[in-house]
Amino acid sequence: MILYYTGTGNSAYAACRIAADIGDEAVNLFPRLRDGDTSTIESQKPWIIVTPTYAWRVPRIVRDWLDKTELRGSREIYFVMTCGSEIGNAGSYAEKWCRGKGFDFKGCAGVVMPENYIAMFKAPSPKEEAEIIVRANGRLDALAQSIAKGESFTRPQIKLMDRIYSGIVNGAFYPMFVKSRKFRTTDECIGCGKCAVLCPTKSIRIEGGRPVWGDGCTHCMACICDCPKEAIEYGKKSKGKPRYHFEALEKQPDSAAAHRQ
Repeated sequence: MILYYTGTGNSAYAACRIAADIGDEAVNLFPRLRDGDTSTIESQKPWIIVTPTYAWRVPRIVRDWLDKTELRGSREIYFVMTCGSEIGNAGSYAEKWCRGKGFDFKGCAGVVMPENYIAMFKAPSPKEEAEIIVRANGRLDALAQSIAKGESFTRPQIKLMDRIYSGIVNGAFYPMFVKSRKFRTTDECIGCGKCAVLCPTKSIRIEGGRPVWGDGCTHCMACICDCPKEAIEYGKKSKGKPRYHFEALEKQPDSAAAHRQ
């Protein structure tokens, strides 16, 4: 069974493509994460966790959910992590978690997808996005083939900077950067409430027709990237930057053709 968490659609796409390749079920974890549902899930097929990379590791929102949820049945587990560039030493942390839970760790693989973390970086142009997706398709199909054969993913060579990124930098990332206080709305906001519906931690509420951000934000970028009016900003960091959401990419003719290759 494939379990996926997504903010702007990259990991959903990756999960569904792998599911189609191997004939398995892809389950969106959003309702469970949002509702705090940690009830047991069972699968006789290997578990495949598909998730974005947050500061070179599995997002804490996913890690915490996995800690509390019993995955019954198969003891084999794969991790597929979408990223803007690399996943660092994320695999070592995933493997350590597997040992603690009694799983047979089958590997952790990164898949480069279009950058979506506009709180720090700039999303690529539509042409660049389409080219990235074409390359990602080949990578996803190769990973699916390995899963279908029961093979472990090839272990990447881990460098010193990978260890630093996934260790020291990850540890500093959450307390220093993952905050909601910089989110604000512009006069373009129509009070539709979509941002509140999309928030996986229920950290957004609508007051006086405008969203208000509370504690618990995980910086998934769903609210800012999928606002229909692009009326949400993250301080000055996002000003003037194009928003990214996979569904918008799919509507572009060139990109849609790329997805089918």
